[in-house]
Amino acid sequence: MKVGGRYFRTIWVKPDDEGVVQLIDQRFLPYRFMIEEVRTVAQMATAIREMHVRGAGLIGASAGYGMYLAAIEAAARAAFDEHMARAAEQLRATRPTAVNLSWAIERQLRSIADGKTAEEKVALALRTANSMAEEDVEHCRMIGQHGLALIQQIARKKTGKPVNVLTHCNAGWLAFVDYGSATGPIYAAHDCGLPLHVWVAETRPRNQGSKLTAWELGQHGVPHRVIADSAAGHLMQHGEVDLVIVGTDRTTYTGDVANKIGTYLKALAAKANNVPFYVALPSASIDWDMRDGLKEIPIEERGAEEIKHADGWFEGQQVEVRIAPEGSPTANYGFDVTPRHLVSGLITERGVCEANEKSIFSLFPEHAT
Repeated sequence: MKVGGRYFRTIWVKPDDEGVVQLIDQRFLPYRFMIEEVRTVAQMATAIREMHVRGAGLIGASAGYGMYLAAIEAAARAAFDEHMARAAEQLRATRPTAVNLSWAIERQLRSIADGKTAEEKVALALRTANSMAEEDVEHCRMIGQHGLALIQQIARKKTGKPVNVLTHCNAGWLAFVDYGSATGPIYAAHDCGLPLHVWVAETRPRNQGSKLTAWELGQHGVPHRVIADSAAGHLMQHGEVDLVIVGTDRTTYTGDVANKIGTYLKALAAKANNVPFYVALPSASIDWDMRDGLKEIPIEERGAEEIKHADGWFEGQQVEVRIAPEGSPTANYGFDVTPRHLVSGLITERGVCEANEKSIFSLFPEHAT
């Protein structure tokens, strides 16, 4: 993706200092574009927990680089393996819903175990972190190509009129290393000249849609409009949505989808109005050990301040204001689960499949038992 005409990924190793990981600090978007430098595993844990970085793919990549920073720290200590085990638990505790987090940590631990010396282990950790980031980019690029075919099918029926895509939260470039999952097909369609328009649900309480998705679509020149979360059903009733594409933080191997709170309601509205509802995801977001999403997927509960406060841009400064009574209690669920029967299909790096066990395993037979 380009920001102000310059190409960026969301996370990378600093070119002139391999002991530093740089990342886009998303807390300040869309008001300011800030790059944070992370030097320790503790700092990376904070960046993940406090949502300097967020989104399934980027959480995984950040955890991978966090384990690399932990390996650098461990190399200066006598008990290398003990430090890595503590670092793994520190990172694992940051965001419980995204399966990419634990996937990246376990992959790093397996890779590092192959090293015979501390120096070899650090080198392996860096190589693995970079490999995971590159895989994330390629998988999102392929998701874009497979999802493009769906948009092209709709475009042929609309005879030149724009295809209206609705998305929720941010499953874009900012949620991955590049391209994005839900936005991958959107960018691919836009780049090949298909007429396209995106409805961007604001996604309370952190407004990842209105802040992040709208910002990156604007940077890429994609026509879009921001809507209140509760407007999606109205638009579907009146034929203003041709396709819904969302991302996911964890999807069971049977097709149940955990995504940002509010996704389930959009799936219900889509089903009621015969609007295709697709979930775009790399296979790293599939939990191959989890069957029943409603019973098994852990739902993160976040702090009251996200519900009671909102931030914005006022006279050149980012400010925060209270928008709810100080004494009112809150319940801030970060995610919900959309059952598989509401999902039209999954768009993966290997193709599009139905949201059921048989179809998913047909694309990923190596995970079948």
